[in-house]
Amino acid sequence: MPQEINDLLKRVRRLEIVSNRFANDLFAGQYQSVFRGRGMEFSEVREYQPGDDIRQIDWNVTARTGHPFVKRFVEERELTLLFLVDASASGLFGSSRSKIETALETVATLMFSALKNNDKVGLLTFADEVIGYTQPRKGRTHVLNQLRQLVALRPRGGRTEFITALDYADRVTKRRSVIFLVSDLFAEEAQRPELEKKLARLRRRHDLIVLTLTDPREVEFPNIGLLRLRDPETGQTATVDTASRQVREELARRMRVNKEATERLLRRAKTDTLAIGTDRDFLGDLRGFFKNRQRLRHRENPS
Repeated sequence: MPQEINDLLKRVRRLEIVSNRFANDLFAGQYQSVFRGRGMEFSEVREYQPGDDIRQIDWNVTARTGHPFVKRFVEERELTLLFLVDASASGLFGSSRSKIETALETVATLMFSALKNNDKVGLLTFADEVIGYTQPRKGRTHVLNQLRQLVALRPRGGRTEFITALDYADRVTKRRSVIFLVSDLFAEEAQRPELEKKLARLRRRHDLIVLTLTDPREVEFPNIGLLRLRDPETGQTATVDTASRQVREELARRMRVNKEATERLLRRAKTDTLAIGTDRDFLGDLRGFFKNRQRLRHRENPS
């Protein structure tokens, strides 16, 4: 077996062990309660009780028996999860670990949580185009195959085609699903209006969750003298003097403007959003996010 393949399989195996432990630690019964199922399915017919919704009366059974009966429905719990993972070159950046590594660990944990719940999991990777798509299916073998694809990914340069990826996901996902978009969302200004529309459309049709990858060095540049910067997606380079406070403040300002524009876009699209930091424990971030979701769902459905 070639060494590269052997190393890949070892890495996937380590990822499976760690992610399984994370999944147990993170959810412990939370997983089911934070996502909506695809809809409501018929459960049974029972006699009408005071307080029941009269719209649920089964008139056929009521006519036959002479007593009012109502239909009961339960939420269809089988879920379909689709992960849209940004594999553009900006994912190589990271002060402690890279964004792509952070994305990989986060996605693996969520995939193994879905596996424990016997849910379907699919994967769409993209950069300057859609790189690959795996239709959602169940089972450990299927999850491991998708993780192999992610581990083997080599981030690619060029403009990140968010619109192409979202259109593709919208086209192939026919039934209501839980969709995770995992990206640093470095979109060009000209892309943002259309990106907002596409996210809003996907959010109306599905349970859309945007996991934005962040790194502290993107908003706080250290004083390390002359630094040659290269935009990983455009290839443009520039040499800056980080010893200059003015230069550091200008770099931080530009990143802050981009971050604020992205946050406004996500608010207007009304997406559920969570920032995942490369320098933080992503489990803590996920745990807090899902606990908050759990509380909101309980408020909406107190029974």
